[in-house]
Amino acid sequence: MLRIVNKLRSGFAKMTVREAINSAMGQEIERDSNVFLIGEEVGQFQGAYKVSKGLYDRFGKSRIWDTPITEAGFTGLSVGAAMYGLKPIVEFMTFNFAMQAIDHVINSSAKLNYMSAGGLNTSIVFRGINGAAASVAAQHSQCFAAWYSQVPGLIVLSPYDCDDARGLLKAAVRNPNPVVFLENEIMYNESFEVPENVMDKDYLIPIGKAKVMREGKDVTIVTFSKMVKYSMLAAAELEREGISCEVINLRTLKPLDRNTIIQSLQKTHRVVTVEEGWGQCGIGAEICGIINETNAFFHLDAPVVRVTGADIPTPYAFNLEELSFPKTHNIVEAVKLVLK
Repeated sequence: MLRIVNKLRSGFAKMTVREAINSAMGQEIERDSNVFLIGEEVGQFQGAYKVSKGLYDRFGKSRIWDTPITEAGFTGLSVGAAMYGLKPIVEFMTFNFAMQAIDHVINSSAKLNYMSAGGLNTSIVFRGINGAAASVAAQHSQCFAAWYSQVPGLIVLSPYDCDDARGLLKAAVRNPNPVVFLENEIMYNESFEVPENVMDKDYLIPIGKAKVMREGKDVTIVTFSKMVKYSMLAAAELEREGISCEVINLRTLKPLDRNTIIQSLQKTHRVVTVEEGWGQCGIGAEICGIINETNAFFHLDAPVVRVTGADIPTPYAFNLEELSFPKTHNIVEAVKLVLK
């Protein structure tokens, strides 16, 4: 069950991203008898990261399925269940482990509607942690945002705060298509104020629509997931120096909200993209392509600057890991570069 951490000003509460995801899953499992959660340790252990805490006690083993350590097995089972009209929420302990099951995600689920001439659907959500955490080394620190965003047939979502987590996850469960839902372990413990309407059982965020987190007039910063936090901190620091930054939280990575990006560019005439994944063929590269291939290009007063993770396997050593991913100062430097 959802635990509200702290009551704040009237109409608001404070909760963590972990609790936001938990409450969204609980409401959707309660709302629709076809929805179930499946994955390693999601039930009796309450979830590897306690995201599913309390759900097993509340709904029982018929709706919360513990599995062996076999991603290919339980993902294939879930895709088959979705073909028969059930709505699985598949939890990967980390999307790094989803590589064991990527054939089912892409070749079975994403392509099924097309290859069956519209005869078969898979309403299924693949969710779990994505990107770097803290000292978990190269095989557990990859960002899969760009990987999955290339695949026709998949919707790819990446929440930042509690609003995103609840509204996007509930929209994902109700969508008739396969959805990849990329969470971030570091963000699980982050707390945010939540308006009452966000807690409504039918609160949904439209898929394919970005959110302007902060309005500005000098530079547009386009980002998603954990990097929204660093981008907002950078924007606040730059404001003290007289530089006004607009920050866009993409929320949906496929389909990208091109209109919001282009409208902001037409106002600021400069763009910085921020992501923790590798730069080559990344989300920032796709945004550059969108700008170059449309009339938005003629509104640029400077080349787009990309801030990305380092093009290396993630080091285990904490001091080296810190240097491998964007931080506030990297974004500040990029904004100043694009303004030169």
